[in-house]
Amino acid sequence: MGKIISLLNHKGGVGKTTSAINIGAGLAELGRKVLLIDLDPQANLTLSLGIPRQKNTIYEALRGESDLDPYEYKEKIHVITSSLDLSGAEMELINEAGREYILKELFATVEDDYDYIIIDCPPSLGLLTLNALTSSQVVFIPLQTEFLALQGLAKIKQIVDKVRFRLNKELSIGGVIATMYDHRKVLNRDVVETIKKYFGEKVFKTLIRDNVALAEAPSQRKDIFSYSKGSNGAQDYLELCKEIIARLEPVGV
Repeated sequence: MGKIISLLNHKGGVGKTTSAINIGAGLAELGRKVLLIDLDPQANLTLSLGIPRQKNTIYEALRGESDLDPYEYKEKIHVITSSLDLSGAEMELINEAGREYILKELFATVEDDYDYIIIDCPPSLGLLTLNALTSSQVVFIPLQTEFLALQGLAKIKQIVDKVRFRLNKELSIGGVIATMYDHRKVLNRDVVETIKKYFGEKVFKTLIRDNVALAEAPSQRKDIFSYSKGSNGAQDYLELCKEIIARLEPVGV
């Protein structure tokens, strides 16, 4: 059974989609088979990988109109795409019985086919995010190393705690990812220290450096390893993925 990870932060622009794509690509570089789920109505993950509009997206699956229909982006990386239609899903599903568990039920048919399922959550805390958290074992929080990014951390923790108590006993915060880091900036260093005080060992040791290649890769419709394998961005995400594997794949199990 694959590990299901939600990448969550209700603040936009913190590197959430970039991290979802490149953690998936990094895990594939390390031999794992990965399914990426674009659960954001903006469909940034889908667009960033240059995937054309699919007949069956996550929207159709949530509506019960299709099964999950993975698109093969490249070897070991499949994607469940999104579309703007997903923006109406929360209102359309509001009266569905067991609406918080729709995504979990969909995953039951595919989770044995992958080592990791990675969900790019929308930047909101509505029904779509609730479905992601109910389906996942762990939450990763990408966090830009700027002062304003610290605002709302308590809210994220509160939401995760509430979902664990009411809907998903397995759920935990599995890690915090510091993104857009520049060691020359005192503020960036201070923010990382503040995060460590709040989350302790949950903060990944690998810091994702501010790197132009990470910004350029989506414009070329590629992950960082396909676009610039020798870049700092690729090096950082590969090291991060090694940490993830060490945390989630206990030796001897």
